[in-house]
Amino acid sequence: MGGSLTAALASLDVGTLFFIAICVTVLLGLFLLHAWMHEGNRALAWWSLAYLIGGASGALWRFGDAVAPALPSGTSTVLLFVAVGMTWSGARSFHGRPIRWSAMAFGSAFWAVASFFPAFAESAASRIVVSALIVAGYTFLTAAELRRERRKSLIRRWPAIFVPMLHGAIFLFPVALATICCTSDAGQNLARGWIAVFAIEILLYVVGTAFIVLILAKDRTVNHYKMAAATDPLTGLLNRRGFFEAAGSLMAISRRQRMARLSVLVFDLDRFKAINDQSGHATGDAVLRLFAKVARETLRATDIVGRLGGEEFVALLPSTAAEAAIAAERVRAALEIASIVRDGRRIAVTVSVGVASGSPATAIDLLITRADDALYRAKESGRNRVEIAGDPVDAPAPSHDGQSAGVRRPPKEEGAVVNSAPEGCIA
Repeated sequence: MGGSLTAALASLDVGTLFFIAICVTVLLGLFLLHAWMHEGNRALAWWSLAYLIGGASGALWRFGDAVAPALPSGTSTVLLFVAVGMTWSGARSFHGRPIRWSAMAFGSAFWAVASFFPAFAESAASRIVVSALIVAGYTFLTAAELRRERRKSLIRRWPAIFVPMLHGAIFLFPVALATICCTSDAGQNLARGWIAVFAIEILLYVVGTAFIVLILAKDRTVNHYKMAAATDPLTGLLNRRGFFEAAGSLMAISRRQRMARLSVLVFDLDRFKAINDQSGHATGDAVLRLFAKVARETLRATDIVGRLGGEEFVALLPSTAAEAAIAAERVRAALEIASIVRDGRRIAVTVSVGVASGSPATAIDLLITRADDALYRAKESGRNRVEIAGDPVDAPAPSHDGQSAGVRRPPKEEGAVVNSAPEGCIA
C-alpha cells in the first residue's frame, strides 16, 4: 500500500503542475488588477502585484535558464518572498494599517544575504527549511491581519482566518521533507512525490486566497455603501435611520444577554439658531461638526451616537442612568472647553442634555421621549446642564422595527412649559 502510494505520487509530472500553477497565478493577478481598477481598493492592487510577481517567480524557477539566463541564481526565490510579503502588506492595507516596508522585505533580504555563505548555498536541506519558514511566516501574518475583519460574526469570518492558517501549516511541510530527501533512494522518490502534492497545494492556495480577498473586498464595498446610507454626511455620525437600526440591534443583544439597564441621552446645542443667524450657516455647520467630534472622542466605542436632525443628537448607552449622566457631563464639559474661532472671534458652544433609563425591553421611542422631557427641563433651568428623568421606564418594546420606532413628537420651542415632576440634576 505504502509503495503504491509512493509510486503514484512520484508519477505526477511536477513540471506540468508547476506550469499550471504559474498560469493560474498570473491570470488571478490580472483578474485582481482588473478588480482594483474597478473597485479602487488599494489592497487589491497589493494583492494583484503579489500574484503577478509570484507568477514571475514561478516562471523563472521553472524556465529561468531559457528565458533569463543572465539573472543571478536564486532570483526566483527572492521574488517569491517579495510576493508573499506583499500579500501580507495587502492584508494590512485592507484594514488601513501602515505598510511595514522593512518587515515586508525581510524574507527576501535574509535569503539574499544567506546565499553569500557557501554552507547555506550548497545545502539543499537548509534552503528548503529556510524558504518554508519564510513563506509560512508571512502566511500566518496574513491570517492574523485578516482576523481584524470584525464586522462580521465569527461564523462568517472563519474562512478568512482558517484557510490562511491551514495553508501556513502546510507550507511548513518542506521542513520535514528536507530531512528525507537525501537519505535514500526510497526517500528521494517519496520526496519527489510529495513535492508534486505540494505543487497542487500551492495551486489551491493561490486560488483560495484570491477568492477570499475578492469576497472581503466586495463585502467592504457593500458595507461602505451601507454606512454611507446610514451616516449623516455633515457630522459623520449615524443619521436618524442608522441610529434606530443600530439601537434596535443593541437592545436585542441586551435582551438576550439580560443586561439590567440601557440609557438614552438627548443632546440639544444651546442657542444654535442664534449662532446660525449671526455667524452664518458655515459657522453653524462647524459647530455641528465640533459637537460630533467631541461626542466621538468622549463617549465609549460601544455607545451608539446619531444625529436626529438640526442641532439635536441622541446616544444609546448600555449603562444605568447615573453612569449615563456621568458620560453626558463629560460631553457637556468637553464641548464647553472646545470652542471654535471664526473671523478672529471665539464662539462658545454649549449643550443641554436629557437622560432617561430603562430596561432593554423598553420601547426606544419612549426612552427618547422621557430623555426629551428631561432635556427641556435642562433648557428651562439655564441650559448647559444635564437633567435625569426621575424614574426608570420599563414599558415593553413595540413589535415594529427600530426605524419606525423613531417617530417622535415635534420638538418643543425653547422656554415652553414642561412637566415639573422631581428630577435629578447635574450642574
